[in-house]
Amino acid sequence: MTTTSPDNWVRRDRCGLRWIVPLRWAPLVLAALLLAGCGSSETGQPGPSGQPAVSESKGTVGVSVLTLSNPFFKTIGDTITEELKAAGYETVVVAGEEDVAIQQRQVNDFLVSKAAAIVLCPCDSKAIGPVIQKANEAGVPVFTADIACLAPEAKVVSHIATDNLGGGRLAGEAMIEALGEAGGKVVVLDKKAAESCLLRVQGFMEVIDAHNAQASGKIEVVAELPGDGDRAKGFKATEDALQSHSDLAGIFAINDPSALGAYDALEKAGKAEQVKIIGFDGQDFGKEAIRDGKVYADPVQDPEEIGRKTAQSILAYFRGEPVPAEQLIPTKLYRQADAQADPALSPAK
Repeated sequence: MTTTSPDNWVRRDRCGLRWIVPLRWAPLVLAALLLAGCGSSETGQPGPSGQPAVSESKGTVGVSVLTLSNPFFKTIGDTITEELKAAGYETVVVAGEEDVAIQQRQVNDFLVSKAAAIVLCPCDSKAIGPVIQKANEAGVPVFTADIACLAPEAKVVSHIATDNLGGGRLAGEAMIEALGEAGGKVVVLDKKAAESCLLRVQGFMEVIDAHNAQASGKIEVVAELPGDGDRAKGFKATEDALQSHSDLAGIFAINDPSALGAYDALEKAGKAEQVKIIGFDGQDFGKEAIRDGKVYADPVQDPEEIGRKTAQSILAYFRGEPVPAEQLIPTKLYRQADAQADPALSPAK
């Protein structure tokens, strides 16, 4: 007969086995159970319930995205999970919720749990560096998706993302098209903590500068304000911009939520018809805004492809195959005509 004491820890695992271990060993045993699972795909023997045994996991991949409140990042996490599950790997998907301190703790948790690999959509492209270095020292491969790490000391196996520089250039072309020969004053709603957004603004400015060098209808970028990819912050930044520039002609917002926040502020001020908005992403709600005339155009991203390529890169690395250090996915410009012909959108209200 086995007895227990306050110094012991008792747990039944998912196979129904009863574990009694010294309490001080509990964290290590729990981590091992979570990573190893139970049952064996090799034996094919049924478990205690008479059902087929759960296949043994090949390992767990930790994924920390920027936020799960934005469908773009949820899609990346869901696609990585689906692709890796098919190959026999488990995933733990969490969100830093745009707080690099939270994300650093999440990476530390992945390391304690002996994750086979880590995927990050960094909350801060520079500040994430030290914890990636910690993973490097532990021999755990790190991949970045959508947002790159800009800390030179940190080593990332591969960065998989939209061609944000190219997408920013498309946004610039869309702004020139939207404003026409008249040109006008433009505000940029940025997010300086994210490398992807810095590239979008860089590409946008390159095209606007080239246009101004040869066109008569100049486009003047009068302010670059922190929309931070958030609808409420996009609203506030646009309200502030209108206080200083009542004759504003255009807004470039680095994603769909901040673009919709800008539209909300313009509508409140009675200037929705006056100001043309260029967004970025091409999420369904952004496409619907384009169809409804609230946003002029978006360079469209493909979060499923980002997630798919990230998972494929992890699997290739595990197989010992070479993986490109950077993998960029092109965008395409999505206008109202595209939205009106898009069968995937919900009917207009």
